[in-house]
Amino acid sequence: MFNGKKSVVLGVTGSIAAYKAVEVASALVKKNIDVAVVMTDSATRFVAPLTFESITKNPVATDLFSRETPYEIEHISLAKRADVLAILPASANFIGKYANGIADDMLTTVAMAVTAPVLIAPAMNSAMYLSAANTANMKLLKQRGCVFVEPAEGLLACGDVGVGKLADVDSLVSAIISTLYPNNDFEGKRVLVTAGPTREMLDPVRFLTNRSTGKMGYAIAEAARDRGADVVLVSGPVNIAPPAGVRVVNVISTKDMLVAVQTEFEHCDCAIKAAAPADFTPLEYSDDKIKKTGNDELTLRLQKTPDILASLGKIKGDKVLCGFAAETREIGAYAVDKLHRKNLDMIVANDVSRSDAGFGTDTNTVTVYLADGNTFKYSGTKRHVADCVLNHVLTALKSREENKGDSH
Repeated sequence: MFNGKKSVVLGVTGSIAAYKAVEVASALVKKNIDVAVVMTDSATRFVAPLTFESITKNPVATDLFSRETPYEIEHISLAKRADVLAILPASANFIGKYANGIADDMLTTVAMAVTAPVLIAPAMNSAMYLSAANTANMKLLKQRGCVFVEPAEGLLACGDVGVGKLADVDSLVSAIISTLYPNNDFEGKRVLVTAGPTREMLDPVRFLTNRSTGKMGYAIAEAARDRGADVVLVSGPVNIAPPAGVRVVNVISTKDMLVAVQTEFEHCDCAIKAAAPADFTPLEYSDDKIKKTGNDELTLRLQKTPDILASLGKIKGDKVLCGFAAETREIGAYAVDKLHRKNLDMIVANDVSRSDAGFGTDTNTVTVYLADGNTFKYSGTKRHVADCVLNHVLTALKSREENKGDSH
C-alpha cells in the first residue's frame, strides 16, 4: 500500500470523455484513496495534467523518459504502487496495444508491468467499439482477467447516437471501489440470473418481442460475480458483451429459456429472474415469409407462452426465488399479486413508463417487495440497484441456512 492507503493508478487516454476521469479522481480522493494519474499524450490535449495534480496532490506521469525522479524507474514504481489500475476513458488504440503486448508509452508500460487488477472503461465511436478488431481485443483482455465497465448508449461526441459513451461517474467509482475492496459474501453460492427479452417467431423474418435490453440482468450477474458467486446467466438476444467470469447460456424463445432455466435451477442456490420473456407466441408459424395481400388487416392468433417464474415457484424447495415485475400502472398491486401467486421470496417492481428507469436506461428506480410484507425502495445506477437486490437475496439465503441448522 502507498502511505497506508489503497492506491489507484488512473490511466487516461485521448477522448473527449477524459473530463469524467477528473470527476472520478476527485470522488476517489474524497474516499481517502491515493490516486496517481498516468496520461497519454493525446489525453493531455483534452485535460491539462495540472487539473489532476491539483485534485490528487500527486504528479501526473506522461513521459516515459522523464528524469524528474531519476532514482526510480517510474513505470515500474507506478505498477507496484497500484492496488487497481483503472483505464478510463480507454480508447480503441489503448485496448488494441494492451491486448497485443505493445508497450510504447508510459501508460502501456505501466499496464504491461502491473500485477494488480485492471479495470477498463471504453469510450469511442459506436463503429469503432463494435468493430471486429476491438471486439476481439476486448474478448482477449477479458479472458486475461481484465474487468470491463461497459459503455452506455447515447449521443456521442461525433454526433452519432449509439453505444460507446463512457459509463457515468457513479458506475465508474463503484466499479473501482468494488475492485479495491472485493466483497465475497456470495462465495460458495451458485446464482442463476436471467436477462433480456425472448423472440417468438411469426415467420422466417419476423418475431414478437419487447423493449428489454438485458442491462438490469447483466448488472445483477456482474455484481454477483464480483461478490464471489458462481454465476450462470441465461440470456435472450441482447447487444451486451458477455460478462467475464460468468457462464452464459444464450436462448431465443421463451420455451428455450424455460428449458435452460429448469436445467440450471436444479444446481443453484437462488434464481433472479430479471428477464422479460414474451408472454404470447403465434398459434401458427409460417414457414414462408407472410406476404401483403389485398386486405388492409392481418389477424394473428396468439397463445400464452410457458410461465417460467411460476414453474420455478412450484419446484423451488429451499432455494431463494426473486422475480421482476415491469409494470406501467398499479405497480404495487400487480407486484404483490405476482409475488404470492408464483410462490416467490421477493419481487422487484418498477414503472417502465418512466424515462429514467426500466428498459434501455442505465439507471433504475425499483421497489422490492418481500414475502413477509416488508418493502424497500432503491434508485440509482443499475449496478447499484443490482447490489441492493443481492443484499436481500443474501439475507434470505442466510435465513434458509439458519433454519436448516435449527432443524438438525
